[in-house]
Amino acid sequence: MIVIRSGRVLTSVGWRNADVSIRGGVVREIGRGLRAETVIDASGCLVGPGLIDMHTHLREPGETWKEDIDSASRAAVRGGFTAIVAMPNTSPPADSPKVTDSVAERGRQVGVVDVVPASAMTVARAGTTPVDIERMYEAGARLFTDDGDCVTDSDVLREVMVRTEALPGAFVAQHAEDHAMTTDGHANEGQASEALGVGGLPSEAESEIVSRDLRLVKETGARYHCQHVSARATVDLIRRAKAAGLPVTAEVTPHHLTFDETALASQDTNFKMYPPLRAPEDRGALLGAVEDGTIDVVATDHAPHARDEKAKGFAEAPRGVIGLETAASAVWEALRDETRLFETMSVTPARLMGMQKQGRPLTPGAPANIVVFDPDATWVVEEFASRSSNSPYLGRAMHGRIEATIHAGSVVYRRGEAA
Repeated sequence: MIVIRSGRVLTSVGWRNADVSIRGGVVREIGRGLRAETVIDASGCLVGPGLIDMHTHLREPGETWKEDIDSASRAAVRGGFTAIVAMPNTSPPADSPKVTDSVAERGRQVGVVDVVPASAMTVARAGTTPVDIERMYEAGARLFTDDGDCVTDSDVLREVMVRTEALPGAFVAQHAEDHAMTTDGHANEGQASEALGVGGLPSEAESEIVSRDLRLVKETGARYHCQHVSARATVDLIRRAKAAGLPVTAEVTPHHLTFDETALASQDTNFKMYPPLRAPEDRGALLGAVEDGTIDVVATDHAPHARDEKAKGFAEAPRGVIGLETAASAVWEALRDETRLFETMSVTPARLMGMQKQGRPLTPGAPANIVVFDPDATWVVEEFASRSSNSPYLGRAMHGRIEATIHAGSVVYRRGEAA
């Protein structure tokens, strides 16, 4: 039996100072003075349901020199995650059960975190022909997205929405980007793009797609999730849609809560991502939207790239940054709100994904997927379990640190021990 001792525990009735005992893969008891052979000292720490990342790029199959399911899983547990949702922009893409089954099976073989495959919305992620939605649903897919590419054809997206709306728990997640506006862009249009001497990425490329998509949501009634929101105008659209009762949710990345376009003055390509870092007022709108619940989820958009790729000039380097191992600290620094931390990174993602064994406040009998987080600890980001190191937090001192991760009742990460 394992006991997590003297933590501040998120239970089904709120926060409580207590010990948590674990045996047989489930929480056995929450109380004081519990004893066991294995003890995790959680003094001063938050103890809650393991984190869930709704937006992870595993690079397997196809680009395993950047990341694979084993390395991503070990990065995830170092970051406090007990479940990750695998995006379908692999090679081949996850547009058939053959691919999603292989990803899920490889995740089970590694065995330290739940790996949940998303399905592409369109065949080959080409944006022209919907995948066999019903077959992918039967194979276990609930989240449908062409992430990395936007489905710009309204008729195609409408068909996907109509078909997912008929399937309990299924929903569409959109990478909102009007490609016609972003073909030659590399940084936020305006101050950042001008200073770097590169093409701009206007925020309208995001907000105009979201505006179109919300009209389709109103027409079809389909559940819709807006990925990696970056712009104030998009926040306003989502807020109005929610007020109108539409079934809409949204996510933001930790790096969009931490940084704005002024970070690009360094010309460090680890600050090049899509959507780009935008103006300070956009970042302020994102923070406010997380605090008031307009944005439901924080998701990493973990996007590994090889060192030599990111070493190219700003215009040539690929967009994307890793985030699994720094996400909890970044969100804690941005919000300083223990309840919001777990709501946006565990409870709500589990609810949206229909995960029965994840994201549950701790109670006797609940599956033991748990994270121990020290909100007062400081640390410097120096190395990663990920195969890639393209992080905007590299070399940065951070507040808040993962001390332990328990998956299915087993300690899969403990600080100071190999993950």
